[in-house]
Amino acid sequence: MSLYRKFAREVALSGLAAPTDPADAIQEAHLAPLPEPAQRYLRFMGVVGRQQDWSFRVGWSGRFRIKPGQRWMRCEAWQYNLRPSLARIFHIRIRAGGVLPILARDTYVGGRGRMLVRLMDRFTIADGTGEEYDIGELVTYLNDAVSIAPTMLLDPRVTWSPADGDSFDVSLSDHGRTVTARVLVDKNGALRDFITTDRFCSNPQQPGKLMRARWRVPVTGWQTIDGRTLPAGGQAVWELPSGPFPYADFLPIPGSLIFNLPPDKL
Repeated sequence: MSLYRKFAREVALSGLAAPTDPADAIQEAHLAPLPEPAQRYLRFMGVVGRQQDWSFRVGWSGRFRIKPGQRWMRCEAWQYNLRPSLARIFHIRIRAGGVLPILARDTYVGGRGRMLVRLMDRFTIADGTGEEYDIGELVTYLNDAVSIAPTMLLDPRVTWSPADGDSFDVSLSDHGRTVTARVLVDKNGALRDFITTDRFCSNPQQPGKLMRARWRVPVTGWQTIDGRTLPAGGQAVWELPSGPFPYADFLPIPGSLIFNLPPDKL
C-alpha cells in the first residue's frame, strides 16, 4: 500500500469528525486584543476577511536524518491537522541507505501523542507514548498552525502574550496540558522563527531516555498559493548541548495543500 493510501486510511479510521456549523469570517476585532507583533503576523498571513479554517492536509518532500553526523536520507511525508477536536496525523517514509523504507507515524488524537517507527512497515523499531509525547505532539500541532493555518489559532484554547517589539508568546491548552512557543517576526509580520522547549529528543548520555530540548523551526522564504501566504520550505532544528542539529528539511509538494477537508474525504 502506498504511503498516501496508508495515511488517508488512518485518518479516515481515526474517529475524527468535521464540524457541522459554518465557520465565521475573521474580523479586525478578533485581532485587536492581541499583542502588536501577533497582529502584524496575522495581517501578513492575510487572515482578515477569511473564514476560520478547521483542517488542512499537506504533503512534503525533502530529507531527514536521525542523529548528528548522519547522512541525509530522502523522505516523503503527509499530514492532516484538525481544529475542533485537536488532532494531528503525520506519516513520513524515509529511505535508509537510499533503499530500505522506514515508516514513522507521529500522531496526536484524543489528547495523546504517539511516535511509531517501523522498518518496511513490518518490524517495529520504536513505539513511544507517554507524557513527553503528549506534550511534544501538541506543540508540533501549534507550530503547524502558526506556519500554515493561523486562523486555527483564533480559538479559546489559545492565549497570546507580548514578548518584545518583534516577538510574542503563544500557548495552546488541550486535555489539561499547556504548551508554549515564542514566535519571532520581521517588520512586515513575516514569521522568522518558532522556538519552544516543550519537546523531547533522544538523550545521547542515556540511550533509550528522552530529554527536554530547545526546538526551532526557522522560516527562510515565503510564497503565495491560491491567495494564501505560505512558507516556501522549512527546517526543524534541535538545539543540543553539542550544538544545533538540523534534522528535517522539507518542501511542500505542489498541489498537496487543501484546507477544510473532512477526514473521510482524503
